[in-house]
Amino acid sequence: MSEKAYEAIELARKTGKIIKGTNEVTKAIEKEKAKLVVVAKDVTPPEITMHIPLLAKEKGILVVEVPSKEELGAAAGLKVGTASVAIVKEGEAKDLVKGLGAK
Repeated sequence: MSEKAYEAIELARKTGKIIKGTNEVTKAIEKEKAKLVVVAKDVTPPEITMHIPLLAKEKGILVVEVPSKEELGAAAGLKVGTASVAIVKEGEAKDLVKGLGAK
């Protein structure tokens, strides 16, 4: 599941649109623009991303947890790790996003 999530982010970054960072991801969820949200498990303190799964569930948006913020950052095209990423426009990642169970 993690590998598919990373792959979806990479494809969406190239052919669609992604949002990086907890604050931006939170806004995308609140506005119901996010199609898929990916959160890293190794974020410290965990309070930084604790609200995201609850908020996304409330809005009916799929959240996938991945083990590494470094790998998540790399998939998003960053040189540093990131706590969370949201796919806003899937682009060519549409089938991958659907395969993960998103609407």
